[in-house]
Amino acid sequence: MSATVFLVSTLFNLYLMVVILRLWLQVVQADFYNPLSQFVVKATHPIVGPLRRVIPSIGRFDTATFVLALVVAGAKIFTLAMMIGGAINPLTLVIVAFFDVIKETLSLMFWVLLLRAILSWVSQGQSPIDYVLHQLTEPFLAPIRKVIPPIGGLDLSVLVAIIALQFLQLLIQDTFGVF
Repeated sequence: MSATVFLVSTLFNLYLMVVILRLWLQVVQADFYNPLSQFVVKATHPIVGPLRRVIPSIGRFDTATFVLALVVAGAKIFTLAMMIGGAINPLTLVIVAFFDVIKETLSLMFWVLLLRAILSWVSQGQSPIDYVLHQLTEPFLAPIRKVIPPIGGLDLSVLVAIIALQFLQLLIQDTFGVF
C-alpha cells in the first residue's frame, strides 16, 4: 500500500508543480516562447483555458491557475485519504490543500534554485532553460545580492535563498503543524 500511496502522491505533486510553475512564469512575465514555458502552458492549458472563462484574473495574478493548483492539491489529499481509508471534512480539505500548495511552491523554488546553481557551473548561459531559470529566480536573488554582493566571484545569493526557503518551511511547519 505504501508504494501505491507514494506513486499517487508523486504523480499529483509533479502535476501540481507544473501548475505552480505556470503561475510563477506568469507572475515574473517570463518568456512565453521559451520551450520550458511552452511545455508548461501545453500541459496545463486544457484545464486552465476553460477555467479562465469562468474565473477572471485579478490584475496580473491568474486566479484560474491558482484555483487549479488548489483543486489538484485537494484531489491529491482526497485520493490519499480514500486510499488510507479515512474521511476528510470539506473545510479541512480546503485548508490542507492551501498549505500543500504553499509546501509545493517552496519545494519547487528550492529545486529551481538548485538547478540554476548546478547549471551555472556547467553551462555558459546559452540554453533556453538557463534563460527561463534566470527569469524565475532573479526577482528574489537580486535583492539578496544588494545585501551580500558576490565575494571573489562566488555568488552566495542562491545559498542564502535556499536557507531562507528552508527556514520558511520549518516556520510554517512549526506554526501550523502541516507538511
